[in-house]
Amino acid sequence: MKKLLALLTLLSISESFGPAFGQSIIPRFIRKMYFEKDTTRRSSFVVLPVLSSAPETGVELGGASLYSFYTDTINHETKVSNIFAYATLTTKGQNRLNISTTYWSPQNKYHYFAGIGRIDFPTDFYGIGNNTHKIDADRLGQKRYRLLLEAQKLVAKNVYFGFVGGGYKYDFTNTNPTGIFNNNPVVEDRKGGTFLFLGPSFIYDSRNNNTYTTKGMMVNAYFNIMQGVLDNNSYNGGFLNVEFSKFISISNTLVLGFDMQEQSLVGSRSPFYLLPQMGNDEIMRGYYEGRYRDRNLLAGQAELRYRLSERFGIVGFAGAGEVFHSSFSLPELKPNLGGGLRYFFDIEKGLSIRIDYGIGQKPTGEQRESGLYIGLGQAF
Repeated sequence: MKKLLALLTLLSISESFGPAFGQSIIPRFIRKMYFEKDTTRRSSFVVLPVLSSAPETGVELGGASLYSFYTDTINHETKVSNIFAYATLTTKGQNRLNISTTYWSPQNKYHYFAGIGRIDFPTDFYGIGNNTHKIDADRLGQKRYRLLLEAQKLVAKNVYFGFVGGGYKYDFTNTNPTGIFNNNPVVEDRKGGTFLFLGPSFIYDSRNNNTYTTKGMMVNAYFNIMQGVLDNNSYNGGFLNVEFSKFISISNTLVLGFDMQEQSLVGSRSPFYLLPQMGNDEIMRGYYEGRYRDRNLLAGQAELRYRLSERFGIVGFAGAGEVFHSSFSLPELKPNLGGGLRYFFDIEKGLSIRIDYGIGQKPTGEQRESGLYIGLGQAF
């Protein structure tokens, strides 16, 4: 984080003192990645360093990179495609790796997504439900392999139909025999499992830009039909995801965005690692992902985005959400709010580096829940 903040400070100084000052102190390849203005539709590349530490991992070092391009440089309606990579390694031998690509064909007639990832990283398990307790947290060893595939075709104006498919493999270990993970009877499939999935998908997308939207809306829905293989071949179920986003341009520099998401696990079994989880860097920021999990998730947020200049922007956001087994309860909604900073390293494409800080509820006897998020692109 310190490296990123130093970089943003340097870029801010360079913007303030003019191009000549920036050219005299910053190497050309960094200038090209982070603050050279390009009004053409050529490709761009950016790297973001990752540096953190925790007792269970030691020092974590790595980086994220984003390569963005247009498949059609003449038609300005064609959306931005990209290749995204993320990799880190800790001093205790843990690692995270993810490579994905989003591809929009010329005139947006086809949309494809492919992603492959591996995680060998500890995670905290707090139990199942909307009211878990921090004192119950169990530290789990986690290994996960993931393959995701999507393909959609434009069938009418802004309307896409297609499919999603892929597979997961989860392995978990726990060294606390008296903890909640090993002794709560509602926790299913503790050792993990392997499964494949395939299902239909639907997208309605009228956004004017898929990287920095100022007007339009998007509905993204899919249903995964899941089948266990290998050691858990008796498992079958489904996973439904529906997300709705709407953007309203209040002025040339002010945009109001709304985002709602519903997730449901379908089937007679409830593997704990497949349960919808509340909290991540996109929605319900401020909550540890996995602190609250259950068969269903419903969450919503609003974000006000103000563009200070071509390069810098600020946001404020607020939302609410909850997980539940079968019945939604309005009094059980958990709040969140926060704010953030944006640095637009590619003005033409609307690509940005994002720093957000979110806060959530204050459970009885605990500190208020909160989280700091650093990444590439908007939250939604």
